[in-house]
Amino acid sequence: MWRGLWTLAAQAARGPRRLCTRRSSGAPAPGSGATIFALSSGQGRCGIAVIRTSGPSSGHALRILTAARDLPPARHASLRLLSDPRSGEPLDRALVLWFPGPRSFTGEDCVEFHVHGGPAVVSGVLQALGSVPGLRPAEAGEFTRRAFANGKLNLTEVEGLADLIHAETEAQRRQALRQLDGELGHLCCGWAETLTKALAHVEAYIDFGEDDNLEEGVLEQADMEVRALEVALGAHLRDARRGQRLRSGAHVVVTGPPNAGKSSLVNLLSRKPVSIVSPEPGTTRDVLETPVDLAGFPVLLSDTAGLREGVGLVEQEGVRRARERLEQADLILAMLDASDLASPSSCNFLATVVASVGAQSPTDSSQRLLLVLNKSDLLSPKGPGPRPDLPPHLLLSCLTGEGLDGLLEALRKELAAVCGDPSTGSPLLTRARHQHHLQGCLDALGHYKQSKDLALAAEALRVARGHLTQLTGGGGTEEILDIIFRDFCVGK
Repeated sequence: MWRGLWTLAAQAARGPRRLCTRRSSGAPAPGSGATIFALSSGQGRCGIAVIRTSGPSSGHALRILTAARDLPPARHASLRLLSDPRSGEPLDRALVLWFPGPRSFTGEDCVEFHVHGGPAVVSGVLQALGSVPGLRPAEAGEFTRRAFANGKLNLTEVEGLADLIHAETEAQRRQALRQLDGELGHLCCGWAETLTKALAHVEAYIDFGEDDNLEEGVLEQADMEVRALEVALGAHLRDARRGQRLRSGAHVVVTGPPNAGKSSLVNLLSRKPVSIVSPEPGTTRDVLETPVDLAGFPVLLSDTAGLREGVGLVEQEGVRRARERLEQADLILAMLDASDLASPSSCNFLATVVASVGAQSPTDSSQRLLLVLNKSDLLSPKGPGPRPDLPPHLLLSCLTGEGLDGLLEALRKELAAVCGDPSTGSPLLTRARHQHHLQGCLDALGHYKQSKDLALAAEALRVARGHLTQLTGGGGTEEILDIIFRDFCVGK
């Protein structure tokens, strides 16, 4: 009985049977069949430059440039003299590596030339490869696209590779490695298998509902699996913004009354003179932004105008932009002068900005705030401390640097909450595309629960599974693939 049921499962899936099994995506790489070549290491002078080829003529190109009858042992570095096939002139003495397909990055025959990194050497080897019949320069991202087309990487792993190449902070590197290792793809694979089982149960009931041999509780089992999957999808969608912040950077806004030390803090955190620092109130009149690495997390740090009733049109516009940027912040660094807490501007700032953010319900999507009392060096060591009715705060002196370590540790904890910890927990959703397909899957499961007709319920499960398939690259359109691979450099 159950053997027939799993036959139905294969029929019901109507798509790739197992997302976690890497197969050819069915999406041909641009100009597939040709052999491509490109410089894979960075441009400019360097000790070693890596030039790679991929395609059926890779072995032929290696023989021509090394004037050798036999190819070197596979996956072993060999020292060879490279010569121009047109003139026979020596180009360089290089290490060459031969990777016969399918055991290569792209799944095709590949060669790597490790040459000296001078521009003349690199240019000479590239021109020599261009003269070999059947070889052409690679397009941006074409090596990775061939790896995807040949089933070496699924689409989430491709995105992880792109993120790893562009990673600038420790947290971004960790997250990209997890995605490149296939954690998100494997998670979607498990969800797709759950939907395949549920779909098999529903199809079995449709076809064998009147058969006494059908075990009881088939539909109830499908309903239970769908409910559990709904919970898992909902949890990941609630965390969706965290992964996107980790990839593109959390927005941290420094705000406060004039002369609280906002520009000094921005310069201190960015370790460069981003903002003009002056004792004159209202020096900063526009939003100044700089990308920084704070405690291993990517951050877009914004210095804003001091919040007060502007004395001129330009300052009024600066204050308006500051309030607008404040609403967009993921994390607010609220600055006050520790020696001037009783002033009207400080009291008004506490009553409006600090109190309003503190009154928000603590959810993953709510803004977070750190209250920083600057100029602690002006406080008398024997005098009373700050007002006892203040919210939780940190003491800092931008002049002496005292309190900076405590602020950085507090920032690390807040940014971990805003961006998520890339080292632990479930893999994060780092792109809007991931959120779109998981939301589509969840919506389809909602239609399944509402369907009174079993045929419509089965179709809803197919739609839900289709979204998971597209997330990992099955059935993706060429337009989506073009956008993703466009972000790669030539040679990757």
